[in-house]
Amino acid sequence: MQAKPVHVASDVHLTPSSTDRERPFLQWLRWAASNSSRIVLNGDIFDFWYEYGSVVPRGYTRLLGLLAEIVDSGIPVDFMGGNHDWWAGTYFTEELGIRVMKEPTRLQLAGWETLLAHGDGLGTGDLGYRGLKLVFRGRVTQWAFRRLHPDLGAWIARRVSKTDFRSGEPSEGKVGRARFLESWARERLAADESLRLVVLGHTHIPVLKEVHPGRWYANAGDWIHQHTFLRIPEGGPPGIFRWTDGQTISLPAPELQG
Repeated sequence: MQAKPVHVASDVHLTPSSTDRERPFLQWLRWAASNSSRIVLNGDIFDFWYEYGSVVPRGYTRLLGLLAEIVDSGIPVDFMGGNHDWWAGTYFTEELGIRVMKEPTRLQLAGWETLLAHGDGLGTGDLGYRGLKLVFRGRVTQWAFRRLHPDLGAWIARRVSKTDFRSGEPSEGKVGRARFLESWARERLAADESLRLVVLGHTHIPVLKEVHPGRWYANAGDWIHQHTFLRIPEGGPPGIFRWTDGQTISLPAPELQG
């Protein structure tokens, strides 16, 4: 019997009030738990997540409970920190049983030698963000932020985030960033012939391209407007699908970037 595929989702950007995104995503997770050998969450699942020592952010009870249930059922779940939820840590690993990654990581996914990364700060460009990234992820900043009251920290995050103001069409900046990330992925594939798949997120634009015969670049898209995910089967090419009313619909080439 052929092994079940791996499924990858990214950029859900859940907030305590985003029930319009949470409901279909939870529905998809339940489906994925029954149809996957592994589930990979490739960053920005939360619009803001900061790990305090003894406080769990309000608003994600159903998601966190479901993830724990999936792991307990024997389905591994991997979590790559994105630019909105890079601070996930021991709560995920110790309480939920989820593996947490914070830098580009090589994985075996359904037999595919895969390089997984969220995508923020990779490739050329994004210089302003790279500078902020060093500050936000520095030990001093983390130490200081942890000493704020969680309500104040969440309020600051809401003020900084622009997720709720994004339109359905990708901005010129997002399209440009998508090109940079594709170039970065192509370079990784060209530099290492043992690598068969590069999977990124961050741009919110679904992409699937066969860069070399049998070797691919993929971006799972987002769950703000696209409701898309990546399927990685064993022994076959990857595919991008859209979750619509409880059904999986394959995205044809014209709907994929490029």
